[in-house]
Amino acid sequence: MEKKLIYEGKAKCIYEIIGRENIYLQEFKDDATAFNGEKKQSVAGKGALNNSISAILFEYLRSKGVNSHFIERVSDTGMLVRPLKIIKVEVVCRNIAAGSLVRKFGFSEAAELSKPLIEYYYKSDEFGDPLFTLAHIEEMKIANVNEMKKIDAVTLEVNLHLKKFFSDHGIKLVDFKLEFGYDSNGEIVLADEISPDTCRLWDLESGKKLDKDNFRFGLGNIAETYVEILDKIRK
Repeated sequence: MEKKLIYEGKAKCIYEIIGRENIYLQEFKDDATAFNGEKKQSVAGKGALNNSISAILFEYLRSKGVNSHFIERVSDTGMLVRPLKIIKVEVVCRNIAAGSLVRKFGFSEAAELSKPLIEYYYKSDEFGDPLFTLAHIEEMKIANVNEMKKIDAVTLEVNLHLKKFFSDHGIKLVDFKLEFGYDSNGEIVLADEISPDTCRLWDLESGKKLDKDNFRFGLGNIAETYVEILDKIRK
């Protein structure tokens, strides 16, 4: 497969596949980063684990009618995806208080929220991905109100499906980050990845953290916990 690198991020590379139109290759790297790249480490096998987990979750969402850029997993670390024009908004959906909700807003750790809480973050390494509002999004002409309503609706639908999926496999979905983009028809679809890098996942019974918080705060080996997630969701 002849390919040309068109984008490299902290955790993934995107390649154009020479001779194939409207198909990109998304390759997952073994790099682990936290705190906007301030903490970095290479973790053997992490890319393959995130690729496998993301593929399973994208396939599950597709079975529920949720449209994404995902086409198919084609290698240990790679999946074929549709090209998208990425919307510069990172959407976080929270079910349980953790992370910045506790640090910045005084929520009690592990408190159940009365309903899913959606936050928007400006997708910008330069400015540190700051929290921002719908008013900012409109003023910056990133997306309009109707487009953000569509994004909110899809986010809540994804939350509904993934909460059940993870619960059925012994995992609690605490919160997660989604990204979206416009496809060639101008439709807004799910992008990026869905993995322990982008979700907070706790063991349903023990409360053990199974996600990137293990790397962020030195709580344990993320490769081992990612394997644990993959084993659970494959059952």
